[in-house]
Amino acid sequence: MDFLNPIALLVAAISALVVGFIWYNPKVFGNAWMKAAGITEEQIKGGNMIKIFVMAFIFAFLLAMVMMQLSIHQTGALSLVGGDASVALPSYASFMADYGTHFRTFKHGVLHGVFAGIFIALPIIGTNALFERKSAKYILINSGYWIVTLGIMGGIICGWV
Repeated sequence: MDFLNPIALLVAAISALVVGFIWYNPKVFGNAWMKAAGITEEQIKGGNMIKIFVMAFIFAFLLAMVMMQLSIHQTGALSLVGGDASVALPSYASFMADYGTHFRTFKHGVLHGVFAGIFIALPIIGTNALFERKSAKYILINSGYWIVTLGIMGGIICGWV
């Protein structure tokens, strides 16, 4: 069973950018987000977009790697044998034969991704926003993006068997 699927990680990372293009589009939440963030269109256009998208992709790839650990339960079993299945006792192979594909679905990955969004992203964004004196709307727009994005990332990673 291969847990580290680089294609799934790349697709999951790209999905974060795709969801962002949709979520922060002016016809969806873009205008409300700019107002809540105190950002003007001129400021948006003044950024180095290549640098922003490259860094956003790198950060999304790092998140995809974490989502792999959070959404694929079998990685926990692999960690118990030191990460190298070839040196594991025969009981590991038996366990993986019985349970190696359990809970490896898109739906299950979405569940874990949404939980990660609610229990990790929301508190981080919310705490920062409180100290930055941002509104509840700002927190909900940004946290909503991460809840949806991590759900999709988790689904892609967990379901890509």
